Amino acid sequence: MLPAVAEADLRSVYLLTGGDRPKIRRALERLRARFGAESVETLSAETASGEDAVAACNSLGLFSGAGGRLVVVENVERWKKEDEDALGRYLADPVAGAVLALVAGGELKGSALPALCAKAGEVLAFDVPRPRDLPSWVRAQFERLGVPADAEAARALVEIVGEDATALAAEIEKLVTWAGGESIGRREVELLAVPAHEASAWAVMDAWGARDPAAMLAACQAELEQGADPFAVTMRLSSQVALVRQAQRLADEGVGVRDIAKRLRKHEFRVRKALRHAENYSRDELDGAVVRLAELDAALKGASRLAGELELERALIDLVRTPEPAGRR
Repeated sequence: MLPAVAEADLRSVYLLTGGDRPKIRRALERLRARFGAESVETLSAETASGEDAVAACNSLGLFSGAGGRLVVVENVERWKKEDEDALGRYLADPVAGAVLALVAGGELKGSALPALCAKAGEVLAFDVPRPRDLPSWVRAQFERLGVPADAEAARALVEIVGEDATALAAEIEKLVTWAGGESIGRREVELLAVPAHEASAWAVMDAWGARDPAAMLAACQAELEQGADPFAVTMRLSSQVALVRQAQRLADEGVGVRDIAKRLRKHEFRVRKALRHAENYSRDELDGAVVRLAELDAALKGASRLAGELELERALIDLVRTPEPAGRR
């Protein structure tokens, strides 16, 4: 986990690696919390070079306030030698107050990044537990979130959901919300947990709600590789956006969660999740999301000559794109 240190003690660069995506996400959240939203920039190594990342760090004096600047670069395993060389030159004399967070979505075999980051900053490795250790890992996650779960409950969750740490983390959060602080046993897990193939269908919506473009594209790609139809993904996401819009408007009118659930005829858990998603989007953005998804629907039905998978991915990027700073309406 990211060390709890003062901003002045943050290192110039952090490299986050490993297959435990939930822990990587939490580490990034803790790091982002140290900076104002306007001082955080997220790039992807798929489109941004090492020079681009360096330029973003060097823009500290032009665009950031006194709180410093955070530049997050996803998928850095895609960088080539020239990108690593650009980073090495920068880390020899980094900008004071700028923090670079490099996130590896895959293996870094042959990469110079671990050595560069270990010398100038810190390498944080979040490895997925071995399959036989997953039940213990599950119990630890429940404990971290303040809900006791016995060994049988943890074992049942792994049996139902599978060995994907991201899917397990999503189910754990759902069960914790449902439990409300009460203990969880095998019976509750068997009643509420979603099998792995169904859990993956929720991953796109959860990533959209968290405004996490990298996770959203990865979840979408995983669904498509499992044979999902782009139109089906679009319909599920459209349904979730509609729910979030409705829940947000009712909450703004002062309606409580239970009453929102009754009015919309949705389970209270789904309403709570929708309201968490609504915290990341303004009314105008949600209205725009409806329009963009309608455009995607038309494209998938023949209005575009592009492949359905490409149209879907382009729309997903548009949906989570951060707008120019503006107050919520």
